[in-house]
Amino acid sequence: MLTQEDYNTHNHVKYLINYHFVFIPKRRKKVLTGEIATRTRQIFAELAIEKKWDILALEVAPDHIHLFVSVKPTDTPHLVIKAFKGRSSYLLRKEFPVLLKLPSLWTSSYFVSTAGNISSEAVRKYIEDPHHASN
Repeated sequence: MLTQEDYNTHNHVKYLINYHFVFIPKRRKKVLTGEIATRTRQIFAELAIEKKWDILALEVAPDHIHLFVSVKPTDTPHLVIKAFKGRSSYLLRKEFPVLLKLPSLWTSSYFVSTAGNISSEAVRKYIEDPHHASN
């Protein structure tokens, strides 16, 4: 069961919004290694602090990234991924000239799913429970 501490507050909203993103470098090149991987983690951490997002988990593999992040209700998935991909692409390509061999650092594609502390099935059962009937 969730407690009040599990939820965030923004203006007049209580919320818990977590996104799981997976995205890959252009041509699935294994370029996210060593100093590039370390710098990617730093860039993501700095951006999350700036935007007041909470990175719940981050895996930087050589050819893909898993990012699990908690955001505000005003932050849509496409704006969140655009911020992470855009900032990291700009800075990494500027700092590591080897990445300029790729036409762009990231593909335009990504995977996203929402996740909270309970499953979709649990929400459906809760909503369908007869105790919600008003008559």
